[in-house]
Amino acid sequence: MFPLPVALGAAILLSTTNALELDITQPDSIRDAASNIAYGMMSWYTGNNTGDVPGNLPDPYYWWHAGAMFMSMVDYWYYTGDNSYVDVTKQAMIHQAGDTWDFMPENQTKTEGNDDQLFWALSAMSAAEVRFPNPDSNQASWVAQVQNVFDLQTSRWDDTCGGGLRWQIFTWNKGYNYKNTISNGGLFQISARLARYTGDAQYVEWAAKVWDWSTGVLFQNETDTTIVLNDGATTESGCTRSDPTQWTYIYGVFIAGTAYMYNHTRDQIWLTRTTKLLNTVEATFFINAANGVTGKVMSETACEPSGNCDIDQQSFKAYLTRWMVLTAQMVPSLEARIWGLLRPSAQGAALQCSGGGEGPRNAPDACGRRWDQATYDGTSGLCEQMAALQAVSAMMLGGADGGLDGVNLLPPASVAAGGGGTSKPKEDGGGGKTSGKTLPLVYTEDITAGDKAGAAILTILLVSGTLSVGWWML
Repeated sequence: MFPLPVALGAAILLSTTNALELDITQPDSIRDAASNIAYGMMSWYTGNNTGDVPGNLPDPYYWWHAGAMFMSMVDYWYYTGDNSYVDVTKQAMIHQAGDTWDFMPENQTKTEGNDDQLFWALSAMSAAEVRFPNPDSNQASWVAQVQNVFDLQTSRWDDTCGGGLRWQIFTWNKGYNYKNTISNGGLFQISARLARYTGDAQYVEWAAKVWDWSTGVLFQNETDTTIVLNDGATTESGCTRSDPTQWTYIYGVFIAGTAYMYNHTRDQIWLTRTTKLLNTVEATFFINAANGVTGKVMSETACEPSGNCDIDQQSFKAYLTRWMVLTAQMVPSLEARIWGLLRPSAQGAALQCSGGGEGPRNAPDACGRRWDQATYDGTSGLCEQMAALQAVSAMMLGGADGGLDGVNLLPPASVAAGGGGTSKPKEDGGGGKTSGKTLPLVYTEDITAGDKAGAAILTILLVSGTLSVGWWML
């Protein structure tokens, strides 16, 4: 549908001065470029230093950024076969899974939100699907960890606004009265992926339940050809007041879920929904490049052109990229179209990797944010590295029509129908409810004076209305 233009093979060598060299048709070139970007990203990580906490990032980054970063490292291993970061990735993910193997570690439980927990769960789901080295036999498997998160999150589904997950788990945290798209989309995606991986019908039922609820609350508009999403809605308004800001990752989290549902059920309605979401993604987030790359490139259009992306928004393209790749794997009829979008984006990302030292270790090849620009935009950070890493390393799978010579990456695994999965599900299969009242879990941790003070300050800010639309972010 969208064949690779002949000129694109080595065209990235038209790059800006000192830009990262990338030929998206050559495996060694992709591996080398991805390795440089991965090193730059991991230069920000200090959790493997003596006295630091495995899985944590230093300021200004948050716990969920770490979960997303290690999802990228799992993907990097899958794409390239580079084992350099396997041990540190396993250490971080297992440590942050906590004693109950559900990504509710003691150092985060008072502040983490549903979406934060989901990013770690999605990392574990990827680990299960790509056959990442398993935890030890006395530890919960990757997929069992995801099932534990599913059980927790479905127990938090409440009747306010007719259903849905709240952004926050605890009442004292900012955003408790907001039902956001990324949290509900994350639950939808892990339900769909667990359905395919395990073959258990309860996950199909929950994916359908989350989707059906979302159509009435989180969908701004649906036509015969498109679906437009909101960022979320406030419970105080009965979920009638929503934030219409368009972000890449909220589309990514849903499109991968619909793709998995189509792959697993073969129901045409899920193919239709996947196609509608892809239509909106292409129209909203892919723009003409000014850097010599042929084709449109991905842009965080709500903030990149104005230069005001915050630290969360700087990473969002990483997730849309990864979840579009999964969509291509799950829906072969959309594969050529998706790679036709992602190839120019990878080239644009590589052109931006021409900055100086990156992170505490002063790693070279810092990557900028504007994949549509001809010269390095001067930005850098873990989030920019992560977005570029996802874009570039994915070319191992889709850099050329028909695949790359000598590269044979296995599709996402499952344990259902001989799918080759090595991560074993829980024996009890989990316990998500699809009907009846589902109350949020009650945690018995002590609330400190600091917690109460923070909640009081937040209440004052909310009442005074000083928080902008950007407040509704992670």
